[in-house]
Amino acid sequence: MVSSDAAGVTLRDVQSAAQVLESHVVHTPTLHSRTLSELTGAQVWIKFENLQFTASFKERGALVKLASLNEGQRRKGVIAASAGNHAQGVAYHAQRLGIPAVIVMPRYTPSVKVERTRAFGAEVLLAGDGFDDAKSHALELAPSLRLEFVHPYDDPHVVAGQGTIALEMLAAEPGLDAMIVPVGGGGLITGVAVAAKGLKSGIEVFGVQSARFPGLYCALRGTAPEFGFSSIADGIAVREPGRIAMARAGELITDIMLVEEGDIEEAIVVLLEVEKTVAEGAAAATLAALVRNRRRFERRRVGLVLSGGNIDPLTLASIVERGLARSGRLARITVELRDLPGSLARVTSTLATLGANIEEVHHQRTFTHLPLQTAEVEFVVQTRNHDHVREVLAALDAAGFNSRLHGTAGTDEDR
Repeated sequence: MVSSDAAGVTLRDVQSAAQVLESHVVHTPTLHSRTLSELTGAQVWIKFENLQFTASFKERGALVKLASLNEGQRRKGVIAASAGNHAQGVAYHAQRLGIPAVIVMPRYTPSVKVERTRAFGAEVLLAGDGFDDAKSHALELAPSLRLEFVHPYDDPHVVAGQGTIALEMLAAEPGLDAMIVPVGGGGLITGVAVAAKGLKSGIEVFGVQSARFPGLYCALRGTAPEFGFSSIADGIAVREPGRIAMARAGELITDIMLVEEGDIEEAIVVLLEVEKTVAEGAAAATLAALVRNRRRFERRRVGLVLSGGNIDPLTLASIVERGLARSGRLARITVELRDLPGSLARVTSTLATLGANIEEVHHQRTFTHLPLQTAEVEFVVQTRNHDHVREVLAALDAAGFNSRLHGTAGTDEDR
């Protein structure tokens, strides 16, 4: 039985939660990554929570909370607020247990997340512009509908459920001396830290937040946070940390690190290429933090919690393209040429000779300030790396063409 004292969640509570979850959630693998270890200088293990049925760790805490309800509460049902992962975790396990569920989601939640939640049998209500608005609406509805509120992070049962991740990680790799965990409201990192330090007192637990949503980071430093409008790491875009996290963070968490949007995007691409796994922004933030703080973790045995893989396919496609541009494998080059027969063929021949594959061509004669009988042609070409791009530009210049590279945010040219 999990402690009802929010600040008093213990290792025993997490171990009890693990018994509740046994055979009902996926015991996801914790695997060593040779390539990421070489890339970062640390020995890196990844906990693949994106392999849960709903592709997120949120199932763990949701199920432990639902299992704690008495018969009367189960009969009346539950209500939750979420923009995606918590919604699906609550809806899925409520359906399994025969518990009616109402989920309040922000009105601009992507339709695919809304439909997935409905597919698990939950009633979905759309309210507010973001998570905080949806949560407020759910809390207002709970007493009038006589529904039990299932908090996404500020509940001792939920915290204990999330902490089971650490039990599995240390069982798979007892030698870990550090863990990096994404932080939104703080339920995940609190549960992981309680379990990890309960099993191994010397282990250090680090959190990571988006620089656009530094709630716990600023709270621990006593500074006023400034928030961005949105983040690619929407799963941790939480303005106010939970009371459980605030009560335990000082004793359990070594530090909170911040990462920028570009860091997270690059980490998503690296995980896709290296580990062949899809990570949502909040999950990839852990790798982003490790890469950004290489020296801090050099030669250490580090576990990364890959918290989920729910990312919109169109968003993922855009991130991959931006990642290719950052790494010099996709380049946008504008070439000025005489508007005469054969000129374009000479350019494309030069590109072909150097092995630059043309992906897009835009020919501009009208909307330009160039002299008459001169055209601007923009090429998007597939290249090998930044050195190859420079080689292509040099060859175009040597062939008598005036060319220029359009920089991409995050490329070497822009740094």
